[in-house]
Amino acid sequence: MKIVETGDFKKSLKKLPSEIEDLYKKQTAIFQYNWLDPRLHTKRIRELPGSYSLRITRRYRVLFYFKDSGTAIFFEIGHRKDVYRE
Repeated sequence: MKIVETGDFKKSLKKLPSEIEDLYKKQTAIFQYNWLDPRLHTKRIRELPGSYSLRITRRYRVLFYFKDSGTAIFFEIGHRKDVYRE
């Protein structure tokens, strides 16, 4: 699975604590192998049709959607209380 990070995503990622960035890298490795791996807690987002979230930690999430069957677009990362806001 190919992951494409948007510009806004990259900016948000740089603002996170370094330990969260490290965990993000581990979770993306799992995602690339199997995006439905239970360790990711992948869920569909009802408020954003076609979008999903995956868990980095209990508090941090990545929001993404699929461009096609082999490409995921990561468009938001951050604390769960913030990422679901518009």
